[in-house]
Amino acid sequence: MVIAKKWVLVREFVGKPKNGDFSLEEEILPDEVNDGEVLCEALYLSVDPYVRFLCNVMMKPGDTVVGEQIARVTTSKNLKYSVGDVIRLSSGWRSHTLVTDVSQIEAMPDLGDLPLSVVLGAAGVTGLTAFFGLEDKLQPLEGETLLVNSAAGAVGSVAGQIAKMKGCTVIGFAGTDDKVEWLKELGFDHAFNYKKVDVDDAVSMAAPNGVHCYFDNVGGYLSTQILPHMHRGGRVLIVGSIATYNDIGKSTGPYPFEDILKKCVNVNGFSIYDMYQKWRYGEVHLVKLLQQGKLRHRETITEGFELMPSAFIGLFEGTCTGKALVKA
Repeated sequence: MVIAKKWVLVREFVGKPKNGDFSLEEEILPDEVNDGEVLCEALYLSVDPYVRFLCNVMMKPGDTVVGEQIARVTTSKNLKYSVGDVIRLSSGWRSHTLVTDVSQIEAMPDLGDLPLSVVLGAAGVTGLTAFFGLEDKLQPLEGETLLVNSAAGAVGSVAGQIAKMKGCTVIGFAGTDDKVEWLKELGFDHAFNYKKVDVDDAVSMAAPNGVHCYFDNVGGYLSTQILPHMHRGGRVLIVGSIATYNDIGKSTGPYPFEDILKKCVNVNGFSIYDMYQKWRYGEVHLVKLLQQGKLRHRETITEGFELMPSAFIGLFEGTCTGKALVKA
């Protein structure tokens, strides 16, 4: 038998997630599997802010926390998968998974010499969010100005680099001086620590003619400070709202609608899961950029499955640069 570990939700989050909101439990999985099944062991597990958002939507106390992982097959009775194969699946925060329906296994792109972990980051869902958010939604043009917040994160750092490839002037906001320096290394034209600058003054200086495209990962008050700087007919893509995920109760403003009206701004929400049919195309493109050295990435890797909650909580404390992962 295999003694598997899993992190389950003890209670719905109230405010910022806490270690006590999770419980590490064990379950026994069989050594032998039935025809068509595979047993796998986690190698890397993704840590994502959307888990906070989904807590009250699709999880209830006692459920295994949702999430994606890269795993190695340890036992197989499926002709498609052999022992030792590396697979990707959304099985949640589990150390071992018995896959009874292999249609749940996602295809892996050909990575060449790239590390496996990029499939959960720059060449995975976060990279795809940046890629399709720009390609299919914002569609920035050469010479336009694009602003991205949480710019040193897994999504924002890729979005900013791709916008630079398109010939845009790129402005990035991040939460530490180290992150700002990294954005400059990535080629951002302007990078600011939003905790240390007057946001209004910074955007006025960096985009005197207005912001054409706003890639919004954060929401909250920072976004209300950006909207008055939008170019008439500008485009806003709302990809995340991490600034308000932990809020208790309803926000009472400020309200952005007047700025949207005055500038005739186009505002759209975006979920990468609506683009699922195009993922394979996006992955091939991102892998190629990574292999060519045109796209750079960073990872914040926490060692040890037992530290999954700590790594997750760190997302809301600004401790991560690039993609947050746990190495099991």
